[in-house]
Amino acid sequence: MKKLIPLLFLAVSFTISSQNYNYGKVSKEDFSIETSSEDDAVMLYKNRKTNFDYNSDDGWFVETKIHQRIKINTKNGLDWGTHSRLLLKSDGNEEEEMNVIKGATYNLVGGKVERTKLKGKSIFEESVNNYRNKVSLAFPDVKEGSIIEFQYTIKSPFFNIRDVQVQYSIPVKKMEARVDIPEYFVFSQFQKGYHPSQLERTSTTRKINIVRRESVSGGAQTEVVKSNMEFQENRYAVSVSDVPALKGEEYVNNISNYRASYIFELAQYKPTNGQLQNFALNWEDVVRTISQSSRFGVELKKTGYFEKDIDALIASVSDPNQKISTIYNYVKSKVKWNSYYGKYTSDGVRRAYKDQVGNVSEINLMLTSMLRYVGLNANPVLISTRSNGVPLFPTLDGYNYVVCGIESDNGVVLLDATNKYSTLNILPFRALNWEGRLVRDDGTSSLINLYPKQASQKTVSAMFKLDANGNIEGSQRTLKTNHEAMLYRDNYINVNKEQYLENLENSFEEVEISNFEVKNELDLLKPIMETYSFKSEGQSDIVADKMYVTPLFFLAEKENPFKMETRDFPVDFGFPYIDKYRVSVSFPEGYEIESLPESSAYTLPDNIGSFKYVITKSANGVQVLMDLAINQAIISAEYYDTLKEFYKQAISKQAEQIVLKKI
Repeated sequence: MKKLIPLLFLAVSFTISSQNYNYGKVSKEDFSIETSSEDDAVMLYKNRKTNFDYNSDDGWFVETKIHQRIKINTKNGLDWGTHSRLLLKSDGNEEEEMNVIKGATYNLVGGKVERTKLKGKSIFEESVNNYRNKVSLAFPDVKEGSIIEFQYTIKSPFFNIRDVQVQYSIPVKKMEARVDIPEYFVFSQFQKGYHPSQLERTSTTRKINIVRRESVSGGAQTEVVKSNMEFQENRYAVSVSDVPALKGEEYVNNISNYRASYIFELAQYKPTNGQLQNFALNWEDVVRTISQSSRFGVELKKTGYFEKDIDALIASVSDPNQKISTIYNYVKSKVKWNSYYGKYTSDGVRRAYKDQVGNVSEINLMLTSMLRYVGLNANPVLISTRSNGVPLFPTLDGYNYVVCGIESDNGVVLLDATNKYSTLNILPFRALNWEGRLVRDDGTSSLINLYPKQASQKTVSAMFKLDANGNIEGSQRTLKTNHEAMLYRDNYINVNKEQYLENLENSFEEVEISNFEVKNELDLLKPIMETYSFKSEGQSDIVADKMYVTPLFFLAEKENPFKMETRDFPVDFGFPYIDKYRVSVSFPEGYEIESLPESSAYTLPDNIGSFKYVITKSANGVQVLMDLAINQAIISAEYYDTLKEFYKQAISKQAEQIVLKKI
């Protein structure tokens, strides 16, 4: 049986009587097809045909033909002038091949269509990692108004079929796709997304002619033998027109989770002369297949390579919590993550420990094994990262990451040793993706909520001194905990400090920062603390004898992150959070307060979140207290209108001004 590896592709084609979608038949009418001014590009034509084929040398293989035609409307759409495709490869030196490549750029010049062919020097192939190659097509003479077209074939030795995408980030005028599957392969089909379409199934008889050489005369000679293979084949086809673009917005987990697509998952393989093999029929099958792999379950049981080191490390440690922290920190410092995802090991845990570098599976299976060795109830937790999407259906490809979970009477503690700044139950942001599956040694499994229950907190304390010219100076201190702290450390510790400071100043607009300092960088048990002094000109409006002051100055949020009229998919913040602002503003002599904004508070239904804004007079100025809390990592789309209005009111409140009058 061939190794199962996911197949990724784009797609294309369709035929209607008024247009010719054969390759190379771009006409003047294609340039005048009506599109929205908001669309940077439009997919005029999309066709994909996938089928299984067989020969005596390769056995079964999958062939996918791609044909795509795209019109580029704007400068931002020029990115579509390069098309890249990932090609898969395995440890066994099997790999996908791209061939029969054709491409061209079309421009309308003087009322005539001019074609510039894609040449071999504009086709680039590179190795991405041990499991991926990438082929890129860089189209010539691409400009606003151009149409690009390409066609190629992918030959794959792997039996997995990647999603049939119906929807893209640009609109699709017409699309047809077809997948033909022989009776020997049983695939489950699933549909996702919100755009309506119908997958039609038909069945037909197919015959393949097979030519092979067989030894005769005791092996001294060979002769050509011809035979036929006749079988039933299921055809799945979908055809759609005028598919709208799938637009993203702030706080979307992975927009592909909501892309209209059809998913094909291999469930059974029935060879003509072999034993039936089952795959991913349900989640129990998925877990069992992964657990029994030599690159997962077997690796988890290896302990000899670390026993002496761990014995010495915890010789004087008896408290279980201290054992967890000690071993966790040891693995984080001992083995560096090579940035490779994967639920399976690559070179193995022994090699990773020796070389002090490994993929996510090697590092976290090693951590799990060490914690088990010292008597803790530790088990691996399978995860799909945010970039991999949410595994809605039983699939071997649904999980691409693994962390460690420690079960106790108080629940499950999650650990990921690939990030040196993560702590107990503070997983890297990439791993905060709905639910993981904890896999026990006895073969049972449980779903585990990956989102933290405890809110991350940001507390900003600032003192502003306003002068008579509307300029300000002051100081600020910011404390961050939990995920806020981990993300800050990720973004700050290993970057150029001058560049970081410049970016910080630019984020505030016209603010000059000095005396910048960060504390507790590497003390993960303490909040990260950032302090600095600042000054800025023209932070208030002066009209006649009055001054108009926004009390949060450059700290105020100015833009609502939610702009769509409606939203079908949930809002995913990643983790619950609380932002607290404690601001003191002193006014220049000779001014008195004429009016203040009113204090107010808003609460979202079902304890989703809250906003509080309190402003009070002080001896020579005002004190502002503002809290904004989001209590759930994920908020259902049914609350979108309410959440959008909530942010609108919070931002509007921050924009309200104090009116000072000259005495």
